[in-house]
Amino acid sequence: ESPELYPVDTGRLRRVAELAAKEAGWGKQLPKGGGMGIAAHYSFVTYVAAVVQVSVDAKGELTIPRVDIAVDCGATVNPDRVRAQMEGACVMGVGAATLGEITFKNGRAEQDNFNTYEVTRMVAAPREIRVHIVPGDYAKPMGGVGEPGVPPVLPALCNAIYAATGGIDE
Repeated sequence: ESPELYPVDTGRLRRVAELAAKEAGWGKQLPKGGGMGIAAHYSFVTYVAAVVQVSVDAKGELTIPRVDIAVDCGATVNPDRVRAQMEGACVMGVGAATLGEITFKNGRAEQDNFNTYEVTRMVAAPREIRVHIVPGDYAKPMGGVGEPGVPPVLPALCNAIYAATGGIDE
């Protein structure tokens, strides 16, 4: 999208960040090993924020009890489609952050199919994904809902892991 035609509306970006944080219960006390992270993103004339809640046990095993995603894509013609796209984006983002390594040998990718490139399985996916759609109207341009949900999940997940573990001392 052209930044001249569709400049970033920081108010809308702030609104999704605040909505995701509110719905996730940002600031609530979590058990030991628990953490929350937040990130926001704008693309395809759509504003998205994600709050990821994680739990990291004593062995370093990661679980994701819940993700709250707020999305403002302007007018929402099909809310079920928007919800499905955000849920899929969340799982895809988790997979990219936790399993997305691609290695090369002799100039070729070694992972050439799903038997060599692992994708997120149900056991590693967030237990609950809550999508919060900001009501829009037709006065604003309509945005896309396929890609914009992925980018904020990765940094929100990393922020949550950091919050849960206190960082890594090297």
